[in-house]
Amino acid sequence: MAAKKQETGRRIAANRKARRNYEIIEKLEVGIVLTGSEVKSLRAGYASIQEAFAAEEKGELYLRNAHIPEYMPAAFGGHEPNRPRKLLLHKRQMAKYVDQIRRGGLTIVPLNLFFNSRGLVKIEIALARGKKNYDKRATEKARDWGRQKARLMREKG
Repeated sequence: MAAKKQETGRRIAANRKARRNYEIIEKLEVGIVLTGSEVKSLRAGYASIQEAFAAEEKGELYLRNAHIPEYMPAAFGGHEPNRPRKLLLHKRQMAKYVDQIRRGGLTIVPLNLFFNSRGLVKIEIALARGKKNYDKRATEKARDWGRQKARLMREKG
């Protein structure tokens, strides 16, 4: 009998705007509670976490505004595309992140949604602080100068 092929580290969705709009302080890979039709939809490659964020509710973290469309071949009912989804963290990690949110100024944003080496859906979240417009411009200016400097070094030999 042939061995089952594992999908190793396959990315489903990425939040590309997160690194532009937020200063990333700390990253963490966590699990997420999903229904069967949601997993099937993710395996088909449909998901969006552009507008998603994590919020505290009754001492637990929930992913909000993540859009996983309904899987059409699924049985009657399927799932609600924008429902809150529970994030799976250890108790100490949960307490730390909830404390950081409550203090203010920080938020939790998802960076990547992917299948790990065992085929489980994981999400990479980050504790982040929002950037001001002048911070965004300074980051862009530094990036442009780095590119220009590399170009000059290549030309000079």
